Amino acid sequence: MLLPFAGARENVVSGAVLLAFAFGWASLAILSLRFTDQPQRWAAVPAILSALVGVVLLLWPGSVTHDTFGWLWPVALIVLVAWMVVQSRRHLHSRARSWLLYPIFGVLALSAIGGAYETVQERIDRGQHTMPGRLVDVGDHRLHIFCMGSGSPTVVLEAGLGEPSSMMQGWIQPDISEDTRVCSYDRAGRGWSDAAEGPQDGIAVATDLHTLLDRSGENGPYVLAGHSAGGAYVLNFANVYPDDVAGVVLLDSMHPEQRARLEGWETFYQIFRRASALFPSLYRVGIGRLIYRNYAAALPTEARGEERDFLPTARHARSLRDEFSELPTALLQAGDLETLGDKPLIVVTAGEGAKAGWQPLQEELAALSSNSLHRNIPDVTHTMLTEDEGAAEMSSQAIRDVIKSVRTDTELAPQ
Repeated sequence: MLLPFAGARENVVSGAVLLAFAFGWASLAILSLRFTDQPQRWAAVPAILSALVGVVLLLWPGSVTHDTFGWLWPVALIVLVAWMVVQSRRHLHSRARSWLLYPIFGVLALSAIGGAYETVQERIDRGQHTMPGRLVDVGDHRLHIFCMGSGSPTVVLEAGLGEPSSMMQGWIQPDISEDTRVCSYDRAGRGWSDAAEGPQDGIAVATDLHTLLDRSGENGPYVLAGHSAGGAYVLNFANVYPDDVAGVVLLDSMHPEQRARLEGWETFYQIFRRASALFPSLYRVGIGRLIYRNYAAALPTEARGEERDFLPTARHARSLRDEFSELPTALLQAGDLETLGDKPLIVVTAGEGAKAGWQPLQEELAALSSNSLHRNIPDVTHTMLTEDEGAAEMSSQAIRDVIKSVRTDTELAPQ
């Protein structure tokens, strides 16, 4: 039932699962009535209910985003499971009840308990953190921005794929704030920001960021620093708003052509795109808590807490799925940037764990400017550039060097 919906949105995946359950319960009711002496007419009730809710989810995509949904479905499901247990004991007197129905009842009950726990825990988690910065209206949604420090040029930090701004607020933002004004923000649907109504490709992200900075009163031109997929968003911003860019730092950035040129990446993309569609539904029953229990352990306490509390949620999983589905478009759009001219550009490349062919792509990124440096760090992984204090200091140093080049209007000096 799920195969035709690989990579689909949460409402489609959950709706398909419920329709599959509806078919199963309906089959039990009909086949038992026709071929056995123990008709299970009660199975028509979960069949009808599953079908109704499944159709509602398919026809009303926004239903999964309402908080009320998270509170209601676990209670309704546990009540239904209890009722089905009673009915099966009354009407089914064979081993099939133990080896067929009870395992299903057990999975449904655990899902309901996990869903109730997840809903309560998310409410508690939100109350444990105070949002830094503020929310700014950028059109049909609001984006979260947090700025600190003073001076010019203002640095804008762009987090990596699926990351909230807390990853950049851990080590890099406080470090850079000692030298100049620095801002981090959450892309739509991420962290403290509202979800956008439409798809968020590279141009949409750049437009959102430009509007956010303008309405926040943060003056350009800016030094943009992006990690991983954040690098692609930086390139898109530089292409759409070149006059607002003073310099660029790419921290192990994605390359516009890596889908075609990086061995194994297209296969990874296709697998993860399909898998990520399952995450919102799975995270609703608490599975995300197991995945991210020890995540971002090297970050400072507050940033680590936000990462651990934001990432396991269905809301975050939806934003990750949506971002990943638009990533090919964002990369193609980033490829439209032909040059940064002589604007200072530093490309920082993590050597440990890098795939074959990654280095040449990074060198091509460095060639976007006639005033550039390419720094290879052999003993640092991709994630360490923002998460690990020592490696993040190397990222911060690259940003400081670009700031100095902008301020003094001189070429970057090799270390």
